[in-house]
Amino acid sequence: MAFECTVPAVPTVLHDDDASRITRWDFAPGAVTGWHSHGWPYFVVMITDGIMRVHNGTSVSDTVRKAGDSYRRPEGVEHDVMNASDAPMAFVEIEIKKPDAL
Repeated sequence: MAFECTVPAVPTVLHDDDASRITRWDFAPGAVTGWHSHGWPYFVVMITDGIMRVHNGTSVSDTVRKAGDSYRRPEGVEHDVMNASDAPMAFVEIEIKKPDAL
């Protein structure tokens, strides 16, 4: 189901408390997160331009993203993310652990 991982993406946790977790993800070209799902709903904000390749277990899709683009996803969606660009790609992921606490 997952992409073959020869280069892992690098997560840097910027903030983590009872209500939320904020992680910066840095991807070299071809780097992947590895197969995973999130236990909370989350938002992604692109830091760089890039081509985000997402494997959802049955299909693979490429989405061109620009710095500043954002999107949100619900918890529990299994996926793997790859940088399909020729340049490094980075984004910030904001997981909402307790929406009522914000």
